[in-house]
Amino acid sequence: MAAVILSFPTLQGLRIFTQKLSWTKRGVRFVSGEVGRIEKVLIANRGEIACRVMRTAKKMGVRSVAVYSDADRDSMHVAMADEAYHIGPAPSQESYLSMEKVLEVAKKSGSHAVHPGYGFLSENTEFAEACKQEGIIFIGPPSSAIRDMGIKSTSKYIMSAAGVPIIGGYHGEDQSNERLQAEAAQIGFPVMIKAVRGGGGKGMRIARSDSVFLEQLESARREARKSFNDDVMLVEKFVEDPRHVEVQVFGDMHGNVVYLFERDCSVQRRHQKIIEEAPGPDISPEVRRKLGEAAVKAAKAVNYVGAGTVEFIMDAQHNFYFMEMNTRLQVEHPVSEMITGTDLVEWQLRVAAGERLPLLQDDIILRGHSFEARIYAEDPNNDFLPGAGPLLHLSTPAADQHTRIETGVREGDEVSAHYDPMIAKLVVWGEDRSAALKKLRYCLRQYNIVGLNTNIDFLLSLSGHPEFEAGNVTTSFIPQYYADLFPAPRAPSGETICQAALGLVLQERRHTQEFVQASNDPFSPFGSSSGWRSNIQYNRNMTLQLGDKKVEVVVGYSKDGSYTMQLGDEVYHVTGEVELEGGASFLHCSVNGVKSRPKLVILDSTVHLFSTEGSSQVSVPVPKYLAAVSGAGAQGGAVAPMTGTIEKVMVKAGDTVAVGDALMVMNAMKMEHTIRAPKAGVIKRVFFSEGSQANRHAPLIELEEEEEVEEGSSQ
Repeated sequence: MAAVILSFPTLQGLRIFTQKLSWTKRGVRFVSGEVGRIEKVLIANRGEIACRVMRTAKKMGVRSVAVYSDADRDSMHVAMADEAYHIGPAPSQESYLSMEKVLEVAKKSGSHAVHPGYGFLSENTEFAEACKQEGIIFIGPPSSAIRDMGIKSTSKYIMSAAGVPIIGGYHGEDQSNERLQAEAAQIGFPVMIKAVRGGGGKGMRIARSDSVFLEQLESARREARKSFNDDVMLVEKFVEDPRHVEVQVFGDMHGNVVYLFERDCSVQRRHQKIIEEAPGPDISPEVRRKLGEAAVKAAKAVNYVGAGTVEFIMDAQHNFYFMEMNTRLQVEHPVSEMITGTDLVEWQLRVAAGERLPLLQDDIILRGHSFEARIYAEDPNNDFLPGAGPLLHLSTPAADQHTRIETGVREGDEVSAHYDPMIAKLVVWGEDRSAALKKLRYCLRQYNIVGLNTNIDFLLSLSGHPEFEAGNVTTSFIPQYYADLFPAPRAPSGETICQAALGLVLQERRHTQEFVQASNDPFSPFGSSSGWRSNIQYNRNMTLQLGDKKVEVVVGYSKDGSYTMQLGDEVYHVTGEVELEGGASFLHCSVNGVKSRPKLVILDSTVHLFSTEGSSQVSVPVPKYLAAVSGAGAQGGAVAPMTGTIEKVMVKAGDTVAVGDALMVMNAMKMEHTIRAPKAGVIKRVFFSEGSQANRHAPLIELEEEEEVEEGSSQ
């Protein structure tokens, strides 16, 4: 696909005319048109989606306007924009979710259109209406479609009337606990409790029995109020081990609606997608066509315009049922672009300006296979708990025609606790599913991050699982294969320890050379790190830390510049140098004749090694008098597992609790987390009140075991 962009001055300013080549089944055709009055677009979002929209806007010659909060003052999307405006404090309710502030910037900047991205105001009916009233183009569907599809109960009625298959449940107005619980019992457990305005996995809970229904309902309502300012719920039958299959649809103002095939997003945690692919594995052409036609029928039922996604639940027999429609661009839209050779953001801008769709259904051809892996700041080994912190080191695979890095952060940036913890989306394409999966795993090994926990190793484990490779995916994939996906950690091999020791020795030598260059005495004894000794080999002892275990390494300096390294009874012959390439350091080394070239990052007394075989960390022990007090354990109470806001406090001093009792609810990184008692006892002190901020590892509750209380009272 090629595009020629020409700008011509008019009395009203610059208008953009394009002539574009589109490859179709019938060969090449010309699609020409005018991008109406969209010469400047405000992106009412942040992070990678804001950067994604800006790239296409620049390609089309459309100026971009960014908005930013206090937390994003130095962010990537602000740097990329042609203009950027501050709109408030870090909490999204006071910045990115403020319709008034966003519209004020749109008017002040002279923006012709607003692109909402996804999340925040993207599916807000009132915002779409407010844009229209101000004469600003809202790049999205009509507000009526957002309203009808945004309320799940309404959407089910509309889809049923349109002949789209739906799953049974209760979508009524009576929202009393008693009515919802009675309906759940009539439907039959397990049931899914959903916020009617929900999305992104928020306000969703599974109740597997009547005894836990009210607890799950309250939790879902609380999260829905926080995320959508609406706690109306629906209850529907939960299909065990389904597939989550969704169809990308696109409509224009001229009555045309097309589908760009399906995506499989089955593998999820916390009801949120983690890896997506297009097309869906093992879906026949006939089922693919039926899915697409059902999705188009759903879109036409609400006079849909723009990009949207119709989501279905699919059972083992490939029967599918309407779940919901997302009236916006989806996080995972790049995989649909990769298999159809399209730019959906460009389509959005063109359709919003009144143009017809660039391609009709017969012109849209499915080619190859694509995967998207979401790289998150989170700890998969701790229930995927989200994290925050600085990206001290960040290196990625090289982007090319078949590899996309969709991100909104750079090395040195901070992943904020105020927003979603996604760092990037890694998108790859291959001729078929096997080739694309091989490409994904290769690129994941080249995605190296230091500074916070990520899910990269988990994504490697997941994408390499035999059942995933076979395409046998369901929403229960992670719990079903938990033991395989979370193997016991392996201690670094002797070869890896030698590489780490070599890295430290070479770093020491570099520091010495820098000292010599800056010194007035080139013969100073402090300027030698060669280990040279007359007639004897110099040996030194080096202590390294592997988790909780210390390892002693005896390093011998040989005259030829090589080293011997002894670990227990094993002796290794080691040579190597550090090479710089593309801003990264690589350890070009040989251990017992086996050559390798791992990436080397040394930060905060820790050696990080990245290779095609995986990553390893080896540390230099920090003296006790320099070490901070660890907050990893409960140590007599409960500690904050992440930085966040205390949403609810369930206990007070003097209360008696059992192991596992709920103590507090925290909200961070758009996720609700319940803090539970690590042991039985009596609450001695509560350190935080509702609405206050707690940093990671901060003590939340001081807890005395009942035996301690009894002993204290007898004295």
